[in-house]
Order: sequence, then structure tokens, then C-alpha cells
Amino acid sequence: MKLAYTAVFLTLASIGFADDGDRLLRIDHYVPVHSTVPAIAGQNTQIYVREVVEAGTALRGGPAPDRVALFIHGAGTPAEVSFDVPYSDYSWMAFLAHAGFDVFSMDMTGYGRSARPAAMSDPCNLSREQQTAFVPVLLAAPCEPSYPRQMTTLASDWNDIDGVVDRIRTLRRADKLSLLSWSLGGPRAGGYAGQHADKVAKLVLLAPAYNRAARAEAPAEVPAKGAAMNTQSREEFITNWDRQVGCPDQYEAGARDSVWSEMLASDPVGATWGTGVRRAPQVTSWGWTTSVVARTQIPTLMVAGAHDKQVNPDRVRELYNDLGAPKKVFVDLACSSHNAMWEKNHVTLFRASLEWLTRGSVTGKQEGMLRLGY
Repeated sequence: MKLAYTAVFLTLASIGFADDGDRLLRIDHYVPVHSTVPAIAGQNTQIYVREVVEAGTALRGGPAPDRVALFIHGAGTPAEVSFDVPYSDYSWMAFLAHAGFDVFSMDMTGYGRSARPAAMSDPCNLSREQQTAFVPVLLAAPCEPSYPRQMTTLASDWNDIDGVVDRIRTLRRADKLSLLSWSLGGPRAGGYAGQHADKVAKLVLLAPAYNRAARAEAPAEVPAKGAAMNTQSREEFITNWDRQVGCPDQYEAGARDSVWSEMLASDPVGATWGTGVRRAPQVTSWGWTTSVVARTQIPTLMVAGAHDKQVNPDRVRELYNDLGAPKKVFVDLACSSHNAMWEKNHVTLFRASLEWLTRGSVTGKQEGMLRLGY
């Protein structure tokens, strides 16, 4: 990984990009991880990591130690699609990179460009209901699964995160990283931070899927029985988004189409199923409990879209109330759905995250509940 980064560094220097410091570099890394995903436990696998950084930051020897950040995705959309949309100014990663951060994102096992267990290539491992969408195009008839269990666990996600965090800390000589996450990325990032406070500087949680009823211990069967994975088609993607529109011009068709195009590009196998789908593993979850949250002291920004129908904003308010950190801010973001980073108030979201990461405040406040974008 270090050799690949050095090669980019020397090439840029040799062609004179030192005077073009605000040019963004996008660098692909594959981080080896000793997997704890049940289907491939004990195997060495690879996690895809995208880095976005200004050429000037790279050529000056890297960012300040407190300006290294890692994005963690949610239940369906891989990180480079979620946070680096190539449409207008919609890339959250690019926004922070232009502010002097060295920004990384990672795909968990089973997502995007990371390794996918073989069972995810078998459409029989979808639920019966989802299988019917591929009959007779891909399947002659609904079929029995070859792997009748959920594919990954929250604990295996934490293992993936730890491997990536340690690699980035070594690469950038940073004691701590800031973590930014979305949706199921909340339990992933928040649960990881609860176990590794020595490695995490700050948290930014967009629509974190917090559940006060989460169990502390693993269930009796791990992974749980059920479908190994799920899929989402373009029609399902748009329908789910449209049901969360609560104000005029909440999102642009161009942003939506860009996201979907990147989604299919991240899953070349899923892109051949029917009219094209993205695949994602089903996750057995436990461990991000109220007691863990109460003990967490890491400064945390939480954001909820006013029209989010996937993670009820009241659940995010509950997280704010339960969190033990003395520095914590909850933002109610106007005219926004679960997909707030792809909508009209995305820059308001990005600016709030930047202020939190650099100053530990939003609109000058280090604690409290705020309304933005109204």
C-alpha cells in the first residue's frame, strides 16, 4: 500500500502538480484482514479502501495528525458510492479533502469492491420473495439456499474496521482517526469506538441506527438463520427515496442517477442480475447497547433528516440522550431524508461535519440540539 502511494506521489511531483495543490487524488488501497466473517472465518481477505486527498496535502508530507478521517457505510450502499458521488459538489469526501483532511472510506466484507464470500454469487441465497424477481431470467424457479444463514455480523464488521483503522494509523502516523458513518454505519462506528476509544478522535453519525433494545450478547446461533444477502433494483432504490420526500426539489434526478450508476459499477456481478441490482450481506447484530453508549466519551455529532423514514429521527434523539459524552450535538436537518448527503441540504451537512471535526462544535455549540436548513 505504501509503495502504491509513493508511486502516485513521485508521478505528481515529476509532472509539476506541486503548484496545483488543490487537485484531488483518488487512491485505491486493498487492506489485508484476517476475517471473522463466519462463512470465511480464519481466511485472509481484502478490504477495499478509497483515499481522497489534495495533491498539495500529499506533496507536503501528509495531513496534520488530527485531520485523518474514515467513512463507514450503512446496510446497503458501499462507502465510495455513499460518500464520493461524482456529481456536482455532492462528494462528502472531496469536501473534507479540500479542507485539508486525508479522507478514507472502506467497504465491509461483502460490499462494493471488498471481498465477497462465494455464497453471495448464488441467487438461491436470497429470500424466496427476492428470488421471484429473477425468475425466469436468472433462475428457472425459486430454489433452496446453499448457505441458509445471514452472511456477516456486527462483530465481523468491527474486525474489518480495526484492520483498516490500524493500517491508516500506521500509514499516516496518526494516533487517532475521526469516524464518519451513515445508518447501520452508526452501530459499526459507534460500537467500534466504544471498544477502541484510544483510536478514535471524534464521531459524526448520520441517521445512526440506534436501538435501545439491542442485546448485549451474541444470539444463540451466529450467524442467525435466514437469507445470506439482499438485493436492490433501481426501481426499489427510487421508490424508497421518493417515499421520504417532504419538500420541493429535495433531490436532483442527476444526483440520483449518478448514485445508481456508481452502485452498479461497484457490483459487476449484481449488475448482470436481471436489469441490474446491488447485492449486500444480511448482518447479525448485537453489542451496541445503551450501556456501551452511556460509557462513550468521544465527542459525537448526530444528524437526522427531518423526513427520514428508515431511521426515525426520534431514535437519533434517544442516542443523544443516552450518550455519555459531555460534548455532543444533535442536528435536525431540514428538507432531508435518510439520503441527506445526496440532497439539497448536503452542503449544510458537510459544513456541520467539518466544524465538528476541526473545532468540536456546530454553529459554535459543543452541546445541545440544533435545527439547520430551515
